[in-house]
Amino acid sequence: MHEFLISAVAFIVMIGVMVVVHEFGHFLVAKLCGVRVEAFSFGFGPRLFGFKYGETDYKVSLLPLGGYVKMTGEADEQNLEVGGDKTKPEAEAEKAPTSAPGEDPGSLLAHPRWQRMLIGVAGPLANFVLALAIMAVYYGCINEVPSVAVKTTTIEWVTPDSAAAQAGLQPGDMIVGFDKVDHPDWDKVYERAKLNANQTVLVTVERGGQLVSTSLHVPASAKNDDFDLSDAGVLPQYLPGPIAVSQVQAGAPAAQAGLQAGDAIALVDGHPFHTVSTLIAYMQTQKGQPMALAVLRNGATFQVTATPAKLDNGWKLGFMAKLPPYKHDPLPLASAVSKAYKFNKDNSLLVVEVIERLFSHKLAVSQLMGPVGIAKVAGEAAEMNGWMPKFALAGEISLQLGMLNLLPFPILDGGMIFLLLIESALRHDINMAIKERIYQAAFILLVGFFVYVLFNDVSRLGLFAHIKL
Repeated sequence: MHEFLISAVAFIVMIGVMVVVHEFGHFLVAKLCGVRVEAFSFGFGPRLFGFKYGETDYKVSLLPLGGYVKMTGEADEQNLEVGGDKTKPEAEAEKAPTSAPGEDPGSLLAHPRWQRMLIGVAGPLANFVLALAIMAVYYGCINEVPSVAVKTTTIEWVTPDSAAAQAGLQPGDMIVGFDKVDHPDWDKVYERAKLNANQTVLVTVERGGQLVSTSLHVPASAKNDDFDLSDAGVLPQYLPGPIAVSQVQAGAPAAQAGLQAGDAIALVDGHPFHTVSTLIAYMQTQKGQPMALAVLRNGATFQVTATPAKLDNGWKLGFMAKLPPYKHDPLPLASAVSKAYKFNKDNSLLVVEVIERLFSHKLAVSQLMGPVGIAKVAGEAAEMNGWMPKFALAGEISLQLGMLNLLPFPILDGGMIFLLLIESALRHDINMAIKERIYQAAFILLVGFFVYVLFNDVSRLGLFAHIKL
């Protein structure tokens, strides 16, 4: 229940802010163009409270999932926008009696098409600006970095009989090319692996001063939200130095072997492991076999033998490791904006590639994350240590919302702009009855797509795993 509440609150707050900013973009440009904005609402449904200033009713509505703006004449132009505007009944319910759109200078339809296009693109643009601002604030005011970190993509361990082992990858290899990306960091390797689920990618590593190329088959599990590079048998080295022990569980194998808080594990069966995740992965392959540990204590090194036990459905020693130290290293304004711009650029290009792979059938629609998946990730980010997961997720969602609305699909901003471009080429308006049919068909398709993605989201939660089909 606690996780559900955290996820629900994080989702509502994040999506609410993203959509309100999106709608504010429409609102601002509409005002600048002289279009009458009848309502600016935070939330949907019945009005709770608010105030009227000028021609606009600024209000808070019952359902806090986003918001919308209502412009005079908008119901005739477009009845629904993903992420913001209302359905036709809601629009008509609020529509005040006005003169014919062509005669009312405040009507959306009374303005030239180029202004309507500007109003349409202003929503997505506001999301791009928000993402840039979010990440610029993070890099300029926080910028968490490890106090000590390994900046190379060095492989710490390769799981025997894994895809990585079959590709010939070895501990100590440094990845210098992955899926045609030169000198990737681990985030980029993970990202490219996710995009190539159940496919083979080219990997180039530096080994002993020589470049070695091989092909790695990315497992199908890369489609899942909880995919980790260890699923392919690759355990990255993120930190230097030994594994520092902060606490030992009484009676556990670590205590029986003589480990104490303050110790550091330098070698495991001769392997220089640096993180607990690598040690755990190694223990699973050994299936409870005794291990020789080289332990550092008060400047001296000694050997102990530890035999893992089945704890929490896995082979473990029963100790807690010290968290890696982090520090704040805020960047100068220009550098923060530059890094935020790179974040926006990389994630925008990733969205474009995802769309391209969907249409080329290299990526399954079932891999897409819907509202339930986003809520789950938002809840996890809210509970993670540090600020980076929270800021990065907010920036990514804002970018994705902006790019989604730019798609040339009717009832999206991009669809409205596309129809306006067609009308500009034809030099006359498309018949309103035809537009309504287009919007209705698009709405049905969009609802069907939403239901499908929502079903996949719920299925991944494992709620129906007990049902036999």
